[in-house]
Formats: sequence, structure tokens, C-alpha cells
Amino acid sequence: MANITPDRDTLRALANEGNETALDRLADLADARGDLEELSDLLDEGCMRAGHLLTRRAATAGDLRELQRLWDAGCDEAGRELERLLAAPIDL
Repeated sequence: MANITPDRDTLRALANEGNETALDRLADLADARGDLEELSDLLDEGCMRAGHLLTRRAATAGDLRELQRLWDAGCDEAGRELERLLAAPIDL
């Protein structure tokens, strides 16, 4: 069996037809490029993989505002990360 790597346009066409796996692959490609705008757009389209990738980036950076935005957008994982970071001891 051949290893097939579909191009972005093909993935987009499949995602537009409702293929969630293609949407997830688009998110992975955007993440690999560091394209946060596309990841945000994919989250707006309902791609929870994009939400996961954005949450991972925001949690690593300690970006509480971004985590709140992601949580408000329906990404429960961001809410858990936000609560975890807020509950951590404060260094004085």
C-alpha cells in the first residue's frame, strides 16, 4: 500500500465536504508551519484538533488570555489548562 500525502487543496476540498479527518490533517499542516491564523480559522470551523494544538501552544507559553479565548470558543481542554495554571502557586 502506498503512503499518500494529499496536498492542502485536496484536504481543503474534502474538509469542505464534511470530512473531519481532512480538517484534522489541515490543522496538523498549519501547526507544522506555525500558522496560528489558519489554526484559529479551523477552530472556528469546529476543528477540535486545531483547538488542541492551539491550547498546547498557549499552555506552553503561559498565555492565560489565549487559553480563555480558546475556552470561550468551546475548547474544554483550554479551560482545564487555564484552571491548572491559575491554581499554581504564585512566585513572589
